[in-house]
Amino acid sequence: MTDTILSVRDLSVAFHQGGETSLAVDRISFDIKRGETVALVGESGSGKSVSANSILRLLPYPAASHPSGEIVFNGKDLLKVGEDELRHVRGNDVTMIFQEPMTSLNPLHTIEQQIGEILEIHQNLKGAAARARTLELLDQVGIREAEKRLGAYPHQLSGGQRQRVMIAMALANRPELLIADEPTTALDVTVQAQILELLKSLKDEHGMSMLFITHDLGIVRKIADRVCVMTKGKIVETGPTAEIFANPQHDYTRHLLASEPRGEPPPSDTSSPIVVEASGMKVWFPIKAGFLRRVVDHVKAVDGIDLTLRAGQTLGVVGESGSGKTTLGLALTRLISSKGRIAFVGENIDAHSFREMRPLRNRMQVVFQDPYGSLSPRMSIADIIGEGLKIHEKALTDNERDGRVAAALEEVGLDPATRWRYPHEFSGGQRQRIAIARAMVLKPQFVMLDEPTSALDMSVQAQVVDLLRDLQRKHNLAYLFISHDLRVVRALANEVIVMRLGKVVEQGPAERIFDAPAEDYTRALMAAAFNLEAVNLAAVHQ
Repeated sequence: MTDTILSVRDLSVAFHQGGETSLAVDRISFDIKRGETVALVGESGSGKSVSANSILRLLPYPAASHPSGEIVFNGKDLLKVGEDELRHVRGNDVTMIFQEPMTSLNPLHTIEQQIGEILEIHQNLKGAAARARTLELLDQVGIREAEKRLGAYPHQLSGGQRQRVMIAMALANRPELLIADEPTTALDVTVQAQILELLKSLKDEHGMSMLFITHDLGIVRKIADRVCVMTKGKIVETGPTAEIFANPQHDYTRHLLASEPRGEPPPSDTSSPIVVEASGMKVWFPIKAGFLRRVVDHVKAVDGIDLTLRAGQTLGVVGESGSGKTTLGLALTRLISSKGRIAFVGENIDAHSFREMRPLRNRMQVVFQDPYGSLSPRMSIADIIGEGLKIHEKALTDNERDGRVAAALEEVGLDPATRWRYPHEFSGGQRQRIAIARAMVLKPQFVMLDEPTSALDMSVQAQVVDLLRDLQRKHNLAYLFISHDLRVVRALANEVIVMRLGKVVEQGPAERIFDAPAEDYTRALMAAAFNLEAVNLAAVHQ
């Protein structure tokens, strides 16, 4: 038996559309040994996922083809085997975990049904035997009280739980090779750390090999034995992980390693005017039950929070999903109702109606996490950015408004000549710059940024962070920056609030929070984000 379980040689992938052919992957080669983890890294569009999907022939054939190459798994070229043999390899010998489990799991089937289907197809297990194996798998991947979760549907589980279910399904038939395509991108840092640790331990326990697809070099350090760096459809550098990080040879590898958000926020002036102030703020969502739908309890999404944000200052809000970060931001901008005092530039707005808030909207703006979802696909960029000017500055002529739009695009580093294009014609990073331009064109004093970099590649993240700092210095902006990515928060925030279950666990100057956190929960977040000595997360979450 050879030491190499998978050998990819001179693989090319072409896509055919409208009579045109484009090459997505260009003659790449790499090997994976038994028990080894190989990371395929690169930015969006580099060809990583296309390469991974080619292994199991999951591409949209015949719209895709392989002009050259071979994919040899255990001595068989998977590009040449028949459909019956390929079906045996899929799910048995080679399995895959995808980036977003919510789109990979069937929303109409329970967890037990989805894992049971795999066991029935591949192992002919049914009934009690299938249930026993399902419970064993759920327990193995760390799902607590697994028996109570059997009847749950995907939407009833957290992101981390859904990803654990995906891993259980992938491991159901004890595969020899596991392909993990960005399996932690959408997860909080603590959950991400738990999933990575789980994958490592399961790989060692089962003697599996793993192909790990990611754009996050911090993850590569933690999990990979060897690295293949990919850009524009080509692998430009390959080697042991430690060697690649210590002595990168290719310019693109050096670019990736230098792309983590760095630098410090503009210094905060404690004498600057207060822009936003809140005290005793609460957002409670009622839980109703019974025939008459009476309120029996509340979800305390935000529970008694005080904060102050000054001009030119960034307040970072961190915590896991469900901690109340976004709810806090929506309440401060009066996009949802709340109790407690909220003041904007000295004016109490906590009781303002929608109509009373409208004159203030141009001075407080929001940039959302997903720029594609927040930009109308039917509007040109000029219309998207100019829409706020039409509402709030009606006296502007068409030429004046167009000039403001062009200036806003130039300010965020985009060519004003592109303003007649549509969102789908721009990359993710460019779309986020458009979303920022839409906010800045109204010359706000306060901007709420809700996970604005989490969907972006590392190098694009760094560019957006630099842009936000430059705009803050230029316009003396107050930012509320919501994120679970502590590396980005460290590069932007002067002050930090750490939230958990609607409450503030810890708050203070960013330097103190990052360098000397006082609470176990904060230390757990730091350990997960910066690969420090781990805190017992299970104990923290009890």
